[in-house]
Amino acid sequence: MGCEEKEIRATVGKKAPDFEADAFFQGGFKKFKLSDFKGKWLVLCFYPGDFTFV
Repeated sequence: MGCEEKEIRATVGKKAPDFEADAFFQGGFKKFKLSDFKGKWLVLCFYPGDFTFV
């Protein structure tokens, strides 16, 4: 029995779904949730090939 992953899908014109992710911040990794930034401007950068041998 492992962890279940829920598919989250963003849709143009709809509110972004809340999610949690690890991020490198101030010299270490930390968990953040999208809702932590509610009411603030936020830029998300996603590089699926980083840290892989692709």
